[in-house]
Amino acid sequence: MRLLTTALPGTGGLFKTVPEDFLVDELPAYPPSGEGAHTFVRIEKRALTTDEAIERLCAALGARRDEAGAAGFKDRQAIARQWISLPNVDPERARGLALDGVRVLEATRHGHKLRTGHLRGNRFTLTVRGTTSGVERARAILDALGKSGLPNYFGAQRFGARGDNAQKGKALVRGEPIGGRLSRGQRRLMVSAYQSELFNRYLDRRIDDGLLAVALAGDVMKKTDTGGLFTVENPDLAAAQARLDARAVVVTGPMLGHKMMAPPPGTPSRAREDALAAEEGLDAGAFANLGKLAEGTRRALLVPIGEAEVRAGEEAGEIVLGFALPPGAYATLVLGEVMKG
Repeated sequence: MRLLTTALPGTGGLFKTVPEDFLVDELPAYPPSGEGAHTFVRIEKRALTTDEAIERLCAALGARRDEAGAAGFKDRQAIARQWISLPNVDPERARGLALDGVRVLEATRHGHKLRTGHLRGNRFTLTVRGTTSGVERARAILDALGKSGLPNYFGAQRFGARGDNAQKGKALVRGEPIGGRLSRGQRRLMVSAYQSELFNRYLDRRIDDGLLAVALAGDVMKKTDTGGLFTVENPDLAAAQARLDARAVVVTGPMLGHKMMAPPPGTPSRAREDALAAEEGLDAGAFANLGKLAEGTRRALLVPIGEAEVRAGEEAGEIVLGFALPPGAYATLVLGEVMKG
């Protein structure tokens, strides 16, 4: 993974000495309606995965785990506030419920289950301790990223605690045995990790070649207002570049799969994606063998950082960073730019 702010000195310091150093607030896509068979519960969890928090809520409230929903899955070593949906639960019973590591903040009825991706983004408040010139350096870096955007890499969390999920996913795509019995969810996780690793490699090369914010013929662009995708034709390059410069669109990279929208054959953009697949020995049908586990999609190469702020903490050398990111973007990447190791 590449840093965009290498010319700016980092703050150094320590992060996540305690879960309170990482505070994330989920930004919901819509408010609960107040009516319906499901109950949207806003929780605050500490030092638990989202799955663990849901299991404790379901056990305490008598809800079925397989019918519970969440818009996103938050870090374990953090304080996270997020919405969970539970079926057939009285909001009054849920309100004020306090469990080990989980506290209910709100509870309101809604008509359907909360599903993955039903969020506008996340707001982060991160504390870094023992920094050097922390406030000034962090502000300069966040200002620079505010102008350029943040490279939308997948963070280390994506690849599992041992970092080997992508390698296992590659074996699954190749039809090779990896040992042990795997659930469908485990297989999906591993294949997704492999797709994510290839996306990160593609993003590396666009940065290395100075093409992160340059339109190429064939590029699959994403409209920042609607999320719609379109490919850039050679005669339209200048217009596409103007829209890219105005941040009305963003270049996307491949999450390789058999149903992924790809650049047209014969274009410079397609050549880059074909080269990536060829290095891995992947042909057009490689992912088709896994069906719905590997349909593929597109992912923006850059994401905006919103509402960025920096302030001094209570102790010497302590700084507090605040910023918002869209769904699927990793706050740890911002920290990498700010702290620089």
